[in-house]
Amino acid sequence: MNLNFLTDDLLIKTNNFDGPVIVTGAGGCIGSWILTILYRSGIPCIGVDLSDQKDRLELILGKETSKIKWEVCDITNLKLLKKVITSYNPSAIIHLAGLQVPFCSSDPALGARVNVEGTINILEIAREASIKRTVYASSVAALGMPPKGPWKETLYGAYKLANEHTAFVYWQDWQVPSIGIRPNIVYGLARDQGMSSKNTLAIQAAVLNESYQIPFNGKYSWLYVGEAALAFITSISKDMTGAHVFNLNGSCETIENGIHMIKELNEKADISCANQLFPFPPDLDDHPLRKHIGNYPSISVKRGIEDTYKAFWQLNLVGRCPALPE
Repeated sequence: MNLNFLTDDLLIKTNNFDGPVIVTGAGGCIGSWILTILYRSGIPCIGVDLSDQKDRLELILGKETSKIKWEVCDITNLKLLKKVITSYNPSAIIHLAGLQVPFCSSDPALGARVNVEGTINILEIAREASIKRTVYASSVAALGMPPKGPWKETLYGAYKLANEHTAFVYWQDWQVPSIGIRPNIVYGLARDQGMSSKNTLAIQAAVLNESYQIPFNGKYSWLYVGEAALAFITSISKDMTGAHVFNLNGSCETIENGIHMIKELNEKADISCANQLFPFPPDLDDHPLRKHIGNYPSISVKRGIEDTYKAFWQLNLVGRCPALPE
């Protein structure tokens, strides 16, 4: 069994890279999708992560996961990180490594080291190695700053905003170019943690015939992970100038309509939602990003839900569908 249908329409047809692509945070959801798309497109790539755990990548890529080069490295260890990255003479870096909202809240100092110091380390390596293609993951949580605005303030958002300003200084002072992308609510196979993973878990629960309540209702960003992965890949398809930051939203759709689409796939699904709005903006504009980096495919909410359901269903048939997180 393979799940190539997930990425068949997302493959890169033109290789604009004169060296491999480094992907930090490779064990995460977006990182796993990026590695899959790059690998299946014939673009050399190396995953870098704190752990050698590849469960999410294996969900998507299956047995071919063993063919992906993988380096275990702490993003806060500049000396080792530099040695690892520069040994491959990469043409580009996709920097995704970071701790999400709940983890930053439970250990703020560690969150700052990983999210802020880790990003500084990537920019410093790009500076010393003269890498002209660096894209890093910011977050819509950065829009919670400055405080007292319409959106929830979090340490995670503060760290991400610090990264955006740091990247600007690296361009201003040392001409290190970069693009920061603020993904909104990412969903799809392998999205299994974080406060915004609940719509994916609802799809999984429907496949497993388990009851599930999404703790939010109303308008919501449905950013399919394959679309997000392509946005990051398209960002490094050519040399950069400047330090830019863009929102990445996907489609705005209500939780209620999303649940309706899930129940069209399984009419017996016991999926519901609570009466609470998500504390981040649901409908941002992708057009400035597309205008800057070039267009990339948009995945409708209906197709994204259908593909995710189909993937979980096929995995469940062979006993490989993960259990719902407690």
